[in-house]
Amino acid sequence: MRKAEEAHLDLVEIAPNAKPPVCKIIDYGKFVYEQQKREKIQKKKQHVTVLKEIRLHPNTDTHDFDFKARHAEGFLQEGNKVKVSVIFKGRELAYKEHGEELIKKFIERLEDCSKVEQHARFEGRTMHAILAPEKPKKT
Repeated sequence: MRKAEEAHLDLVEIAPNAKPPVCKIIDYGKFVYEQQKREKIQKKKQHVTVLKEIRLHPNTDTHDFDFKARHAEGFLQEGNKVKVSVIFKGRELAYKEHGEELIKKFIERLEDCSKVEQHARFEGRTMHAILAPEKPKKT
């Protein structure tokens, strides 16, 4: 502590759990600044996966289906997961097999750029499956 005072610097404990504890004589403000800088860089390098949802209905037309499939393909190429939902209204609920076929068709359409993370599952009035990108996004 005396040496630190003579040098007009601070005595900073780097590794308190080490035997013996590791300390450095440095400027504490500079130390905190560099630590924050390192954390910011690490945070920048992290990639947050976003879940995008594509909503369909059992009677979705082929053009609309293709349009939504292209959108989903774009989401997957960006590195995001895609949740494909088929929403049933009223009497459509009696024809659940149409929704299953639609989801299977959607999965087959995107099988070259995605993998199925969660197979088709029915919850309430919606049936959904989750697709994950095959390869992570290129940076």
